[in-house]
Amino acid sequence: MRVEQLYWAMWSVKRALQRDARAAVDAYWAGDVRRDVDAKGWRVELGLSREGMERRGYRHMERSRHLGRHVTKALVMHQADEVWEGVSRHLFPDESGRRFGRPRTGTWWDYTRIPGRARSHTTARKWETFPLHGTLAGHLDAYRHRDLDQAITTPEQAAGLAPTTSVLAQPRRMPVPTRPRRVETGDVSAKGKPKTRAATWWDHTGPLALVFTGGADSQRGDLVLPVRLPSGAGRWPRLVHFLNNPTTWHTVDLVRRRDASSPGGWAYEAHLMVLTSGYASPATKARRAAAADLNRVGGIDGNVSNLSVVSFPDTFDPADGAVSSTRVELTDDERAALEKARRKERGRERALDRSRRATNTGQYAPSKRQQARAARRKTAGLLERHVHVPGGARAANKAGVPKQAYRRDTLSVGYRLDRARLAEAAATTAAAKDHRARRIAQRIVGAHGANLTVEDCDIRTWFRLWGKTLQATTPGRLIAAIGKECEKANGRLLRASTFTTKLSQTCLCGAEVRKSLADRVHTCTSCGLVADRDMVSAALAAHVRLTDPDDPSTAGLDTVQARTTQILFSPGLQEALSSQPQRGGRPSRGRTHAAALGDRESPAGRPLLDETPPTGTGPPRMRPDPRISDTRTTSEQPPTQETPQPAAVSLRGNRSGGIPIRDDS
Repeated sequence: MRVEQLYWAMWSVKRALQRDARAAVDAYWAGDVRRDVDAKGWRVELGLSREGMERRGYRHMERSRHLGRHVTKALVMHQADEVWEGVSRHLFPDESGRRFGRPRTGTWWDYTRIPGRARSHTTARKWETFPLHGTLAGHLDAYRHRDLDQAITTPEQAAGLAPTTSVLAQPRRMPVPTRPRRVETGDVSAKGKPKTRAATWWDHTGPLALVFTGGADSQRGDLVLPVRLPSGAGRWPRLVHFLNNPTTWHTVDLVRRRDASSPGGWAYEAHLMVLTSGYASPATKARRAAAADLNRVGGIDGNVSNLSVVSFPDTFDPADGAVSSTRVELTDDERAALEKARRKERGRERALDRSRRATNTGQYAPSKRQQARAARRKTAGLLERHVHVPGGARAANKAGVPKQAYRRDTLSVGYRLDRARLAEAAATTAAAKDHRARRIAQRIVGAHGANLTVEDCDIRTWFRLWGKTLQATTPGRLIAAIGKECEKANGRLLRASTFTTKLSQTCLCGAEVRKSLADRVHTCTSCGLVADRDMVSAALAAHVRLTDPDDPSTAGLDTVQARTTQILFSPGLQEALSSQPQRGGRPSRGRTHAAALGDRESPAGRPLLDETPPTGTGPPRMRPDPRISDTRTTSEQPPTQETPQPAAVSLRGNRSGGIPIRDDS
């Protein structure tokens, strides 16, 4: 397979460059005297520059005979530039004064991208690495759907059809396009016959194809890879936006991803960078325009188990709109699906561990049960039974370091297939989470507007408390998706410091209400407000003012406006700020601030907005359980999210998108 041979050759080049760069970096830091006298000259002498890395790559290619059969100097130069980017981040600190670590040598399994060279837009027909030939119109003519109306002859006409209309019908095995033989020049000979010339791939107007001319010593001709375009419902307008104008095509990178069902365990794609803006459907544009015209301000409180949003009219006048609240959390069906996925993942990981132990029996000791069985058989005078899969610990020295590195273990073919399936499932899960986050962000911005405020929290500290359980709710992913959607709707998601605002310890009336992480109900003895802790924090976030929008530390809470809002919106405020507690959100030891305050009588003449909910029964916890959350908001409840299927290709403006290809050579 020529594509795999190309990857082997390019990985050899990258590995050699990384080893050279690692040795040169070590020599640079070891020569402290030369570095203090003339650091730049010392780097140039060691070849620690972009030009130096390119020359190293050329030398490796010239000294190796087999590399010239697969790669070109343009590929080697671009690969050297990529290696130099990592080395430069180690040599030169960034704005904060931090450096990247020492350059490392990658592995074959981590090498998934061959960088391409950008197309020249000043010189005609200059694209040195992976040129993309053909037209979208030619692709439509070659693979048009049998039910497509014959009156549809251009891509623009097909883009105006209904989203459910099938446009393409591509075969399972894509045929390799052929290069045209001769084309007319437009001139006429003396006898009146049209003149022709030998055609090249630049004259190809048929279906799209990725063409690589091969190495200088290659005698096998051009490597032609047919392109398979995504043909799902509603995909065609997006393809027209990015592929209908070949003058905007800029760079093509050859990428591979693990696919256990494909021959060789890899699926190959071409990622195209297009010099144009991103695509947005008419429905998306209308939705974002409507969100920009809502004239609302809101706050977000990101929790471990849910996401609470509360918004008000930007005038804080009940005549301009009512208070609105939304809570996003996992449904019972989503929890069941996540638990099923976890069980399947654990099973695959255990299968990987058994396979590694079976092929490297000398690196593991028998388990206690296996040792006890061997002792019983020895006492009974029976023959010793061979242990095929030892279940004990890894063989290590006194310091606990394994005697043999894991990378030196023998891995079976089944192990690699199981590892590929595990990586493929992880990529599918990540794509499904991204899709769910985008859908939730669209609903939140569409209901609460594009001007929102959230606390500036470090999600890494949450992982120290709750660990991988956060992977189910993904609060950081949701907040990031909401921020992007706000920007696309001409708004912004502001971040406020928790030290200057103290939203979780403050009431709408301005009084301080101290709560621990176990207190999930906000109980204020000053105004009598009893509501959900997260909803109150989200409502207070809508009243945060920032002197500098780019600096979270300049945030401050407008307590006067918050108290005024509490008075004006008092009829519907209690309904929006639901006071139903979460299951499993009670402390396990000690007394909380809310419990201590609950023993006191409410101040005279201050009626409570709602009664304190009963304590209930159940196992107490010091922190809310992110796996269990039964809080429901009466104003709005998001519908159940189905697990989406990952798209085969994602073309994005000014970014790289994937185009699956096939190698039929």
